[in-house]
Amino acid sequence: MTRNAQRASLVLLSLVVLSTAAWFFLRPGAADHAKTADAQFYTCGMHPTVIQSKPGNCPICGMKLTPVRRQPGGTSPSTNATSSGAGREHKIKYYKSTMLLGEISPGPRKDSMGMDMVPVYEDAAQDASRISIDPVTIQNMGIRVGLVTTGPLRRTIRTVGVIDFDESALADVTTKFKGWIEKLYVDATGQQVHGSEPLFEIYSPELVSAQTEYLLALNQAPGTPGTEALKVTAQTKLKFFDISDDQIAELEKTRQAKKTLRVTAPRDGIVVEKMVVEGQMVDAGMKLYRLADLGIVWVQSQVYEQDLEFVKLGQESVVSLSYLPDRKFRGRVTYVYPTVDEKTRTARVRMEFHNPGYFLKPGMFATVELQAELEPSVLLVPEAAVLRSGQKNTVFVALEGGRFEPRIVVLGPRSEYDRYQVLSGLQPGERVVTSGQFMLDSESQLREAIQKMLQPDSSTRAANAVSTGEQNGVREAGAFSGDSNAVAYICPMPEHLTIKYEHPGKCPICSMTLVPVSPATLARLQPGGRIEHYTCPMPEHSDVKLAKAGKCPKCGMTLIPVMLPPPTPQAETNSSANPSPLYTCPMAQHADVVSDQPGTCPKCGMKLVNAAEVKHRKIAEATWRTQQATQSSAHQH
Repeated sequence: MTRNAQRASLVLLSLVVLSTAAWFFLRPGAADHAKTADAQFYTCGMHPTVIQSKPGNCPICGMKLTPVRRQPGGTSPSTNATSSGAGREHKIKYYKSTMLLGEISPGPRKDSMGMDMVPVYEDAAQDASRISIDPVTIQNMGIRVGLVTTGPLRRTIRTVGVIDFDESALADVTTKFKGWIEKLYVDATGQQVHGSEPLFEIYSPELVSAQTEYLLALNQAPGTPGTEALKVTAQTKLKFFDISDDQIAELEKTRQAKKTLRVTAPRDGIVVEKMVVEGQMVDAGMKLYRLADLGIVWVQSQVYEQDLEFVKLGQESVVSLSYLPDRKFRGRVTYVYPTVDEKTRTARVRMEFHNPGYFLKPGMFATVELQAELEPSVLLVPEAAVLRSGQKNTVFVALEGGRFEPRIVVLGPRSEYDRYQVLSGLQPGERVVTSGQFMLDSESQLREAIQKMLQPDSSTRAANAVSTGEQNGVREAGAFSGDSNAVAYICPMPEHLTIKYEHPGKCPICSMTLVPVSPATLARLQPGGRIEHYTCPMPEHSDVKLAKAGKCPKCGMTLIPVMLPPPTPQAETNSSANPSPLYTCPMAQHADVVSDQPGTCPKCGMKLVNAAEVKHRKIAEATWRTQQATQSSAHQH
């Protein structure tokens, strides 16, 4: 090739390169794209939703708008996502269950219902509101993080209790006859007595008469007809007067009626009430003493209704007293009262304590601690990491490289050390923001608003992805009412169908395993109706219909009852209701002519027509109701 030819080739190649560059930079939309990428936006520090493309003042509060800080990297979120997603393959982040919401696994396996878990990819799990902050700003914002851990779900309930008598160990001393107290052996309140110890002596004419009858029966000559029956009758009368066998035996031995009867203590205890003195006349049934056994005492405490799920029968409780700070007393919960006080919103809980040394005195105030453990191992998150907004709870997960991702979580009961159980949304070992998350929340909302301004379509798609919860493998707790695939859990016992649970577990009433059902299946379960048949909770096995409870023959799940709707009460017939059809005269001036049968108008002779076809229909209907009400009133009179 000659030198001239080489020069011509170089010139031609230069022209091609220049033409391509000119087309790239001058093509339609290129300037707009560059302008959008380099655009500077301004926002208000008090109202992050206010975003403008030029400086100025906030239209709400009048503060000066400040420039929006750019993402590290200098590219818009949409461009960055597109470029990064186009050059790599899909990578599986975790696997999730299609039936049990919140059940995820790092590897492929079957869920607890035996169904194959499906993969969730990283690009599908990315949250459009994920933000990135440089280390200097993180330090200035005072952001602190904590770990999501696993541990027992425990709760310590502290309340105040009042020591009371054991009601089952109280005994009243009364008489079944009228008499006079001759002598008191126990004459002071608080005195300790033992069973069969004498309390007082009483004189009663009825008692003397009963003794005399018994002595007459004893003195009957042997072989006299009716002697044995008379003896048994007189002896029974004495026993009905609470005369002991020893006293009857002594009467048989002495053959002499006594003026007074010695009344003994029915059991061991302390005299807590004494209502009698020497010489006092007492009537039959009058309470003379009240004895209480203080070997076991009750402690009545008040527990708020939101803490009742942590209180179980047989649970250990610990009581401490203000005048004995160096010791604690251990007891058990024996009863939870079935009512709640309307004013204090608390329920009474009864505990029993052994009382050696009588340190626990009825009437004392005591500090009560109840230790409860609902689950041995659950997922726990610090309370400070949760941002509450209505029905939605959000936490910020700290990722690598100064990135933060907001996630919607479903919380369970509160545990000790200011932690909450996490039912779905987080995984063990993840780091969550415990301080400064309010500033992250404002930054996230601001980034989302800018995303919507720059690319409304992509931001809408990202918001939809976030709302479905695919980045966490779970659905939001409020999705049950709107998502046809949402799952609720119920007890398979027909008597317990009225209770719906949001997470799997055991029925707290009968301890049976809760079964998942879809909203369509739940709608067919009508509490109070008759059982039609038992079916499988799996939608694909809805053709299983058995007459008795048991297991599904296809998948082995517990069958659930399908109830017929309870009968609806028949509405009372209203004689004044408009008949269908109602006939009236086509002439408006004859609208008072109405009938439930076809015919002719008595005023003009025209044929009656359907009232729905004339303009004066309402007048005709009102006339009909007035006539029927008048006739009904006349019949009643």
